[in-house]
Amino acid sequence: MALPPLLDSDRMAMVAKGVSAIVASCNAQLQPSIMRAVGSHISADGHQVTVFLRRSQSRQLLQDIAETGQIAVVFSEPSTHRTLQLKASRAVQRPAAAADAPLLEAYLRSMEHEVGLVGYGPRYVGAMLAAPLADVVAVSFTPARAFDQTPGPRAGAALPAPQP
Repeated sequence: MALPPLLDSDRMAMVAKGVSAIVASCNAQLQPSIMRAVGSHISADGHQVTVFLRRSQSRQLLQDIAETGQIAVVFSEPSTHRTLQLKASRAVQRPAAAADAPLLEAYLRSMEHEVGLVGYGPRYVGAMLAAPLADVVAVSFTPARAFDQTPGPRAGAALPAPQP
């Protein structure tokens, strides 16, 4: 019997709508690497998350993920600072494909809306997330741990593990 997803439906919806995503990892010596994702997607069942990174801007991060499998992603709503961190230890990479283009476009539109709520226009977001498909790498993982990172008294609190 499969475990239920790590995230509840409200948190899955937050990730699914497309909010700011910052991706991190580290090398074997625990030196960190970090980069803004240019897209993200969560499967309908919540068991798989994919973040999209520009290869040309993320070489060290992609190398660290390839070598260690470790990934941490922070998803945050710019207008509310509601923030969620997901971690996993078995992230896998693949080149982005034409089938990913609609996901990247939907993410761009969502981020235009989200960042627009704090006063930045679509040109700013378009420049921030511009990524030719040939330069994009998809990194997928099954979240193993999740944390509430919204500023306030619960920041850093682990979300409860799913029960079988």
